[in-house]
Amino acid sequence: MRSLGHVAYEPAWRAMQDFTARRTADTPDEFWLLEHPPVYTQGQAGKPEHLIAATDIPVVPIDRGGQITYHGPGQVVAYVLVDLRRRGYGIRELVTRMEQAVIDLLAAHGVVAARLAGAPGIYVDSAKIAALGLRVKHGCTYHGLAFNVDMDLAPFAAINPCGHAGMQVTQCRNLGVKLSPPQAGQALAQALRDTIYS
Repeated sequence: MRSLGHVAYEPAWRAMQDFTARRTADTPDEFWLLEHPPVYTQGQAGKPEHLIAATDIPVVPIDRGGQITYHGPGQVVAYVLVDLRRRGYGIRELVTRMEQAVIDLLAAHGVVAARLAGAPGIYVDSAKIAALGLRVKHGCTYHGLAFNVDMDLAPFAAINPCGHAGMQVTQCRNLGVKLSPPQAGQALAQALRDTIYS
């Protein structure tokens, strides 16, 4: 697990691509924890109409699945650089395990979270608290999940989060979970290890 602090989006994305391209059969998996300055990222299937209001926040087209989402300070981003060939399961199982990590973390703090059919990620009372998007190349994953901890949620109002009009978003602070982003990152990394490698 690598805690990278605050990192601009594009250098982190290029570093993930480079790490994945250079991997060999012996390269250990890594989890990168970080926060990004304000940025919208648009997945490969992303539709421009899901940006519903003009802002001065940059929009970066990227190579993960999914639609548009927002990253900003106070949101913990966990990049999951995993060789699925060694794990013995596929991308759908990895997504399920990553979602379970967030469900387990929140349950430890008394919050009931769940999946929502047809909308990857994790939700509390139908409000999204974690977004998830991955890319697989040569059996290895990059990108990961974004977990809302203690952030300004206002920029989500300018998009249809993950392509869903009217979707509400929430965060740990609003649910009474008193974790700082670094604390939440450490807890998330442990939960990911527990679920991905179980």
